[in-house]
Amino acid sequence: MSDTARFWDKVADRYSKKPISDEAAYQRKLEVTREYFRPDSKVLEFGCGTGSTAILHAPHVEHILATDISPRMIEIARERAEVAGVTNVTFDVASIESLDASVSSFDVVLGLSILHLLVDWEAAIAKIFEFLKPGGVFVSSTVCLGDNMRWFRFVGPIGRALGLMPLVQIFRKSELEDGLKKAGFHIEYDWHQNPRVAFFVARKPD
Repeated sequence: MSDTARFWDKVADRYSKKPISDEAAYQRKLEVTREYFRPDSKVLEFGCGTGSTAILHAPHVEHILATDISPRMIEIARERAEVAGVTNVTFDVASIESLDASVSSFDVVLGLSILHLLVDWEAAIAKIFEFLKPGGVFVSSTVCLGDNMRWFRFVGPIGRALGLMPLVQIFRKSELEDGLKKAGFHIEYDWHQNPRVAFFVARKPD
């Protein structure tokens, strides 16, 4: 198990009890995302955490494959799905880098609060592009600390060395947008939730 997976395993139970910091923004993201769902949609959510979002989206699609690198996160997610009576979400331990999925196999890919936690977020976006069917969409919500918290690049490594935080990448919203376009996506929806969080819906051309 990687150090990052161990970190998230360690905080999983506390994370599962943490309230949503901006409920109104979260509800807006759910609503916008569902505009791109169909009853026969096949969805991938990577970095799903304890499964709350996948469980809420489940009634609107055919199936969701929800993955996370933390076995404890996935264990909690499976427990939540069972309690909720949700049967069309498969929770698996996997990273976006290790996920074995066919090209053009998903209608929608969700990457929520995860791209800034990856070693190579640009490579992840390229892989997501491959996973999507032509005309499919990638929905992402990403912390972009490069716009107004560049000082974090000095604090982050200290917190990581002390085991207090995971790897956090520092980049600007414009860099994320450029990365999506470089991979071949067209930006269809762009909402700056606050000065630090960018919410994009990006479509793979038909």
